[in-house]
Amino acid sequence: MTDSAFVVVRPGALTTVQDLGRIGHAHLGVGRSGALDQPAHRLANRLVGNAEGAATLETTLTGCAVRLRRPATVAVTGAPCPVTVDGRPVAWGAAVRVPSGALLEAGAAAHGVRSYMAFDGGVAADPVLGSRATDVLSGLGPAPLADGAVLRLGRPHGPVPAVDGVPHRGVAPELVLPVVLGPRDDWFTPAGLRTLSTGDFRVSAASNRIGLRTEGPSLERARDGELASEGMALGALQVPPDGRPVLFLADHPTTGGYPVVGVVPERCLAAAAQAVPGTPVRFAPLARASWGRLPNGPERPR
Repeated sequence: MTDSAFVVVRPGALTTVQDLGRIGHAHLGVGRSGALDQPAHRLANRLVGNAEGAATLETTLTGCAVRLRRPATVAVTGAPCPVTVDGRPVAWGAAVRVPSGALLEAGAAAHGVRSYMAFDGGVAADPVLGSRATDVLSGLGPAPLADGAVLRLGRPHGPVPAVDGVPHRGVAPELVLPVVLGPRDDWFTPAGLRTLSTGDFRVSAASNRIGLRTEGPSLERARDGELASEGMALGALQVPPDGRPVLFLADHPTTGGYPVVGVVPERCLAAAAQAVPGTPVRFAPLARASWGRLPNGPERPR
């Protein structure tokens, strides 16, 4: 076994290898996957001198612990959590030098859901369709971390930048999500659309990397029956038969047969990835013509 690696000592509730995802394969039925909180993933990589697309570990709620087989510079970002090296506290949100043989642990998230652990050189899992990301829906990419698993590390690329502090947006007590209505908002009654904008929704404990599920009132439909399956986009707000919206995240299916009432802009999905179960959710519907005027958002497709 290679010395440029680490051994999983505690995998946590769900820890996966993630990068920026698989772009351009939806027509083949392959979703994007990748880090759910991409700003946190990118920041962790910058702190240790990696390119932003290098693979990191994405933890869920309870963190993880690994034992290094080579010295490494590491950084943990995303959901704030205690970070220790051989039981001694070290900085969260900063580059830390960890000696070979040491136990590195990211503890349970104090706020939020997902933390990101970057190593200089990145996690060198075998790429699939150009990405090292674990897709929990399709099974593509490396398996979620398990006790005793050994993962390789890449060669460090360059010097670690000198940083005094890093930005952290925190976790808001309420998740506010703008929604560009369509393409199937006409499948819902005016009362159903009012419920979308005024309803008392909360994040469901059944949420995962595929989608953020909600609890709360049902959206009243104007049509019975089902759609033929059609393409699903990242950020699609799909409404299953129970009437409670589901926000599609990185591991979402590429097709689906339930109506999509709207789409949440990608820039808002990192906040959704850090919303713990029970967090209040407020949807803010926008007219289609507002899509191109979203601050810091993508231009409306033409």
